[in-house]
Amino acid sequence: MTFQTLTLISLLGLAGPWLAWRQSWHLPVILGELAAGILFGTTGFGLLHPEDPTFTFLADVGFAVVMFIAGTHVPVRDSAIRAALGRGALRAVAVGVVAVFAGVGIAAWFDTGHGLLYAVLIASSSAAIVLPILDSQGLTGKSVLELTAQVAIADAAAVVALPLVIDPGNAGKAALGALLVAVAAVAVYFFLRWTEDSGIRRRLHKVSEDRQFALELRVSLALLFALGALATRSHVSIMLAGFAMGLAVAAVGEPRRVAKQLFALSDGFLSPLFFIWLGARLNLREFGAHPYLIVLGVALGAAAVAAHALMRMLGQPIPLGTIASAQIGVPVAAVTVGTQLHVLKPGEPAALMLGALITIAAAAWGARAAAKSQPVNPPAPQADSPS
Repeated sequence: MTFQTLTLISLLGLAGPWLAWRQSWHLPVILGELAAGILFGTTGFGLLHPEDPTFTFLADVGFAVVMFIAGTHVPVRDSAIRAALGRGALRAVAVGVVAVFAGVGIAAWFDTGHGLLYAVLIASSSAAIVLPILDSQGLTGKSVLELTAQVAIADAAAVVALPLVIDPGNAGKAALGALLVAVAAVAVYFFLRWTEDSGIRRRLHKVSEDRQFALELRVSLALLFALGALATRSHVSIMLAGFAMGLAVAAVGEPRRVAKQLFALSDGFLSPLFFIWLGARLNLREFGAHPYLIVLGVALGAAAVAAHALMRMLGQPIPLGTIASAQIGVPVAAVTVGTQLHVLKPGEPAALMLGALITIAAAAWGARAAAKSQPVNPPAPQADSPS
């Protein structure tokens, strides 16, 4: 990689904010970054070379940070969410059951042999997309709390299940590696909890803020990369390491200053670089040789939306069900890990991403529909002014 390439990547990263400029569309920034990578990568002009070792390593770092931030978005400390866990868990399990039948059926129809992988994708939700959508529309109430709990459970379960189903032949090794990463993440949680309860973190924070040391960010990244090293040594995707680290930080409570620093580091450089690299790896030309894979992508996206919309039978409004179907982290991880392991068929990665984009479009519709049906609280009556 050269500075010319890095300049191009930085400029292409602006495509994300440009495409997501209109808030009413509810488009995630990564869509523009993926599109830019596709246009200048393998599918398009060929100016980006995703097989470059430096480019690949930086993308792996970005992937770890992206999944770390996704984990911090899971509201594990919210007491209101915990109160809604029962119904949220019931719906997440129900979606999972429907997803198994749908995934196995789609795999049999297209003869890919990836029924369990498709099931995980169909059942997954993305807290990193759903929570900002809910906030942007100001959606509140019991149903929204239950939706948030459902998404948090589905997101965490899918991240854990993905390494086991994407390469069933090595599921035993993946399970052992996942267990090691999980144990390490629990140890990180207790370490962070100790620094919080003992007051050490607050003292370090004061010195760091006064002298601009960014100590909390440095420690967070050191722990994240340590989990990433354990994951790679255990032959587990760094996806799990990043997400587990994010959950540990979310359970303790992420300091606002660290959140801002991570936002700058991730959204300013590492996240755009990763998604541009991912887009550059996708070869949409394979759709020309295998046009039926377009139908596969549509089928996966439609199945995910339908499986979540079926939760109307369990009392969830259809617009909220479509919002819950939004997914990006797990499909991205499936494409990244699947291409690294060479277990996906030509054109299949692009089909998985197409399915994810369909769920995002459905979630945008669901957000608008839910906002329209949201009851508007009348203004409080004003006291009569003295005469």
